[in-house]
Amino acid sequence: MLTFAASDPTGGAGLQADVLTIAALGCHPLSVLTAFTVQDTRGVWRLREIDAASVAEQARRLLDDIAVDAFKLGVLGSAENVRAIAEIISGHPQVPLVLDPVLASGRGDELADAAAIDALLEAIVPQSTVVTPNSLEARRLGGPQRLLERGCDFVLVTGTHEAGAQVVNTLYDARGVVREDHWQRLPGGYHGSGCTLASAVAASLASGHAPADAVREAQAYTWQTLAAAFRPGHGQAIPQRFLRH
Repeated sequence: MLTFAASDPTGGAGLQADVLTIAALGCHPLSVLTAFTVQDTRGVWRLREIDAASVAEQARRLLDDIAVDAFKLGVLGSAENVRAIAEIISGHPQVPLVLDPVLASGRGDELADAAAIDALLEAIVPQSTVVTPNSLEARRLGGPQRLLERGCDFVLVTGTHEAGAQVVNTLYDARGVVREDHWQRLPGGYHGSGCTLASAVAASLASGHAPADAVREAQAYTWQTLAAAFRPGHGQAIPQRFLRH
């Protein structure tokens, strides 16, 4: 599996979270760094994107050498990076792609500007198998119907930001609701839950599962990582991705 994402020194989110999740689920993680961040479990203090040429070179070297079974995209750093990545993945239309459209940190720190969002909608969403926005991101992107009209196959809207004793996650395709899953709401906040979920969906797709099944399996795994989360710092808890059975 190949993930494109920004770094997170805490290991809670971003590239490190993707690598941990992918490995925990039995896949070998390849990674392309799109930006580096200064952050802790409380929030993102600074983000600096990697230049698009370097992002493209990382990816092309990997893909010329190693076949991949799924792509996962997180924070991409800039509109230029989005377009460069879109061009690269267009050469692999048979490979499932999961897009986690991370627009802000859990604290609300902006991680994508208007140009990057426009580029995502125009160049990445049409190539995506599953897009995994939370409800706030889904609204900013125009809702699941707009995303589906852009050409993606499925949209999974997560409901952690909505009120209620349960978290309701809804998977859509062009015909409407495919499945709706209800999960017990866990207390507190979690650093990297969205990264974990999207990476788990991609890992399940890489293993050959159908999208609806992959989404269900990924939710179950993610909920367990949150239930077992630990709090190493002064901010949000970090999912425990290597679960003990």
